[in-house]
Amino acid sequence: MYFLNLGKLPGKQSMLVFHALARMGFEGLVLVSPKVPLASIGYFQDAEAEVDLDYCAKAGIPVMRREVGGGATYLDENQIFYQVIYNKDNPVAPGRISEIYEWLSQAPVEAYGEFGIETHFRPVNDIVTREGRKIAGEGGGDIEDSRVFVGGILLDFDYGAMTRMLKVPDEKFRDKIFKTMEENLTTMRRELGSAPRPDEVEKILIEKFEKVLGRLEHAKLPPDTISKMTELEKWFTSDEFLHRKTPRVPKGVKIREGVEVLYSMYKARGGLIRTAQEVEKKRIKDVTISGDFTMFPRDALSGLEEELREVERKGGLLKPRIERYYEKRNVESPGVESSDYLKALDVNE
Repeated sequence: MYFLNLGKLPGKQSMLVFHALARMGFEGLVLVSPKVPLASIGYFQDAEAEVDLDYCAKAGIPVMRREVGGGATYLDENQIFYQVIYNKDNPVAPGRISEIYEWLSQAPVEAYGEFGIETHFRPVNDIVTREGRKIAGEGGGDIEDSRVFVGGILLDFDYGAMTRMLKVPDEKFRDKIFKTMEENLTTMRRELGSAPRPDEVEKILIEKFEKVLGRLEHAKLPPDTISKMTELEKWFTSDEFLHRKTPRVPKGVKIREGVEVLYSMYKARGGLIRTAQEVEKKRIKDVTISGDFTMFPRDALSGLEEELREVERKGGLLKPRIERYYEKRNVESPGVESSDYLKALDVNE
């Protein structure tokens, strides 16, 4: 197998390259960073529902759909992407898809360890620190006869830019995403106090991937790769491909495995109820409730939010807590009952 260290490529090319090489039968490791920022969405996502396309256009941030799964993310030169490409029949890889992520995550886990950052792979597709903060997200998929695995080393990360490019129902929810992301997503700079040089990280990554994949022979980009990337870019940026619809309606943003921010709303008789929940391991870690309904006493809403924190998202647990709180505080909310809150939280009774 080969390795290509491509340094920084213009925006979309950093993602187009593995799509082209997979179609060309290349087998090996690619290291690359985008020279300019871009937004990348997963193959199964709805671009208009996930990303604020108007903002990205005004800010000059290209948006590209990739042919592997995962969520919407912000890419820039502070990330080093590792892209492993191999033929689906290559015996070097595990046979089961579920085993491939852990197998190929060994290299970045050991690379982080060389810099004093203890990490481990956490299913389905995260690398996390000892404290449980995500420090790399990964994705994979089949492209023609090839299998592709991609991930990124986070030297640093622009939390604000990532939060701003997402499509959200309101600014309050955007603030919630930013706060949750800062708490659950970390970088080499945050862990070490400063980011190491990219070339230092790249050197160690190659060494670690060789332990997994076998000897990697340095290669140059095949001459017809650029023309293949140009051909693919026309399709990837077409309205037909970028704006393809999927049946899944997004209900929130996954921060890392086991942690997500969910938003939902419900129109009760007494008015519209909006909710934003930070959910960790199926428990409501934090929640905000808003809307155009009426509640007496006026300060009772914050108490209700507090009552729902650290409770598992089950109607059988949440509903009695809401009703006990209403009784204890003598709360009135005309036209809004406990079952309405469950619907607004997208929880079954």
